[in-house]
Amino acid sequence: MTPLDDRLGPLAVLAGTWVGRGHGVYPTIEPFDFTEEVTFTDPIVKPFLAYVQRTRAADDGRPLHSEAGFMRWSSGAPEWVIAAPGGRTEVHLGEAVVFAHSALDAGVDITFRTLTVALSPTAKRVDSVGRLLRVRGDVLTYELHM
Repeated sequence: MTPLDDRLGPLAVLAGTWVGRGHGVYPTIEPFDFTEEVTFTDPIVKPFLAYVQRTRAADDGRPLHSEAGFMRWSSGAPEWVIAAPGGRTEVHLGEAVVFAHSALDAGVDITFRTLTVALSPTAKRVDSVGRLLRVRGDVLTYELHM
């Protein structure tokens, strides 16, 4: 695990590119499998991480979703601003819990809840979004709840 950075607090462990597989379940469509690439870039000179996410269908590689934004550590808490090409923006406030009991369970859990969801006139309705980022060693687990 990366040492804590005064500018980024526990968010520093997210810096880098993470790739993996996932499974999506929504009430209005059939469940689906996907591959995902998430990148958090640290510009070093500013106290934030730039965020880019891309998801593709596991069966044929077609693009499914993407979003981008910025995450920062402010006043002892994480904040995350996200925009999606479907016309949705989200502002999140979070809480980070650092685990360092032993080398086996060292990591961080960062839980976010929406403060604001704004939609363009043609965007699909979304009332709230919850996100959980969990890092254990070199594994990121990412949960999204809408």
